[in-house]
Amino acid sequence: MIALITGASAGIGKACAYKFSENGYDLIVTGRRESKLKELQSELEAKFKNKIKILAFDIQEESQVKAAFTNLSAEWMNIDVLVNNAGLALGREGIDMGSMEDYNTMIDTNIKGLLYVSKAVIPNMKTRKAGHIINLSSTAAKEVYPGGGVYCATKHAVDALTKGMRIDLLSYGIKVSSISPGMVDTEFSKVRFKGNETLAAEVYKGFTPLYAEDVAEVISYVASLPKHVNVNDLVLTCTAQANSFFTHKE
Repeated sequence: MIALITGASAGIGKACAYKFSENGYDLIVTGRRESKLKELQSELEAKFKNKIKILAFDIQEESQVKAAFTNLSAEWMNIDVLVNNAGLALGREGIDMGSMEDYNTMIDTNIKGLLYVSKAVIPNMKTRKAGHIINLSSTAAKEVYPGGGVYCATKHAVDALTKGMRIDLLSYGIKVSSISPGMVDTEFSKVRFKGNETLAAEVYKGFTPLYAEDVAEVISYVASLPKHVNVNDLVLTCTAQANSFFTHKE
């Protein structure tokens, strides 16, 4: 079995790489930071003895994605599970105050990147009439919060794309699932606040958030269900979080 995980160099993607390796999958791991992917490859191959293929590219660049998959061997193209994990948030300014560069980066990564990779993988799944696409969404796909309008819009788009994929691929027996985590303590907030570790740490103070391993465990479970069972949409939060608005902090 082969799983492809985008954004695998850190956070949820890296945790998924460990979980799927533990479950006996060979992996294709993607990301921009090739050195991080090579470290991950060495760790996983040493611990689980599975095969790891690295594809280093910028998911925002369609030409790079196409080139990576064009050069992939027929054997590696037989992908059983695609985890569209790569994504990010940038900034918390009001809609008129944010950077258009940040907005474009979120749109290009969270929406277009997901489409580029999916379009590269789906034809082979259709030919085999098998496969599972798991899209990482967010509680931000369910509500819109102040200062998060564009990020929330991209995750609403992921929600819509997941539903569209499910319909379009139904007759091919391909599963499509959306996993929508709430607050997860990863690099996410550090990236959002442009490396400001103080602001990033403040997000998770006063309660126990989700961790990358928690989300990977759920994704692994969704991928392990019988062929006739599909989780269409799953929202996952820590116990202290009700939705994008309400979090109980001590």
